[in-house]
Amino acid sequence: MKKLILIMGLLGAISAPVLAQSAQLDVDKDFSDSLSLTIYGDNRALVEDDRTIRFSSGDHVVELPGVSSAILPQSVTIKASNIEIIEQNFDFDLLTPAKLMEKAVGEYVEIVKTNPATGKEERERAKVLSVNNGVVIQVGDRIEVLRDDNIPTRVVFPKVPDNLRASPTLSLRVDSSLPGSRSANMTYISSGLTWKTDYVAVFDEVAKEMSLQGWATIDNTTNTTFHDAEISVVAGHVGKANNRNNYNNYNRNNNRGQRRGGIEAGSAERIGDNYIYRLPGETTLASKQKKQISFVDADKIAAEKVYEYYNWNFSGNNNPINVDSRIAYSNSKAGGMGEALPAGTVRVYAKDKNDKAQFIGEESIGHIAAGSDISMKIGEAFDITVKPTLAKTTNISSRVKEFEMLYELRNASDKAVTVNVYQFMPGRWYDYEILEESQSGVQKSDSQRMWAVKIPSEGETVLVFKTRQSWK
Repeated sequence: MKKLILIMGLLGAISAPVLAQSAQLDVDKDFSDSLSLTIYGDNRALVEDDRTIRFSSGDHVVELPGVSSAILPQSVTIKASNIEIIEQNFDFDLLTPAKLMEKAVGEYVEIVKTNPATGKEERERAKVLSVNNGVVIQVGDRIEVLRDDNIPTRVVFPKVPDNLRASPTLSLRVDSSLPGSRSANMTYISSGLTWKTDYVAVFDEVAKEMSLQGWATIDNTTNTTFHDAEISVVAGHVGKANNRNNYNNYNRNNNRGQRRGGIEAGSAERIGDNYIYRLPGETTLASKQKKQISFVDADKIAAEKVYEYYNWNFSGNNNPINVDSRIAYSNSKAGGMGEALPAGTVRVYAKDKNDKAQFIGEESIGHIAAGSDISMKIGEAFDITVKPTLAKTTNISSRVKEFEMLYELRNASDKAVTVNVYQFMPGRWYDYEILEESQSGVQKSDSQRMWAVKIPSEGETVLVFKTRQSWK
């Protein structure tokens, strides 16, 4: 008879279960003939699991161990010839020392103690009465608490309870018209699997070039190990039923730094309106493991450092403000890339005079189509400041106002620089007309104008403009 054995520790504590050699359970077994994971960036994955299953004839139960511990049972589909699925159950009550004792309440077990001096074993039959904050047993007429007396103690169980599993198990009640082994295809959605993108960029300011490497960081927080799996990751927004009509979801365009949308098709495979990246070969994704795999690698991307300042309305500031330090580039074919960039964090490095790489900043980007123009903030310029001032407001009428803005830009570095000053004007309710400006600006949209202001080394430049606002 197979017996399950537990080693007892401190009061009420139980160490990992140990089985007699003939009954040892392989809790990390690979049950699949082939396995593939399609992982989304929102804590979901599609699991496709092909197995060879032995069916009996007629109405019977088939157990499929080794499925994800975070399976969404209602998402399961199983295809196999000559069967009809009557019902399915997901058994996630896993085999642990505490669960074994809990299931043994009211049942008899065998207590084995070993005398440390003589090595002699003493065995007693005991009934488990309670496992609340400790294990209470009845041995004959005695009521005892299992505790640590520095005497090696173990508990022997006659069998594993029927409702405990060594690994998460999907149980199927099927009606099979033919007995025998045959292939079955199982697909389901699992939570606990996600991925994100991390980029490493090395920027050469003198050569005006940048290299970019993208890493898919896959995170498996389930209690399941996926053996020799083909892994794909999907970049994009895949809908969830509970996100319907969600305002934040509707307004979640997060393409910080994207100046212009792309007009090129990336080389990655499309699935629906998203991109799917198939990682090379097969890999084992262990439980509670993070795994990084490179999937974007581009060199000699045309890039340059730019300085920018944004004012969102007609307002001033009493103190000078350091301008943004940004890297401007394009992920177009002409720019040296031509690939869509999944949302993620870009960490930027540059080499110093000793040819050592130094970290100079990071920025989060949204999903960016190929061919887009990007201005990525990596920090703020130490030596370059701007002080905005609302110099004058004039009420022409109840529907018309005039604003005069003054920007004092200063450069404490030993090189002349250009700062792009962006003025946002809320154009939804108003029309705007530029009446005067100290230098010509460029209208970027109906609510945004930009001036490229040149500042000499160790010098300053003042930008002044006057605009009229009319209620629509």
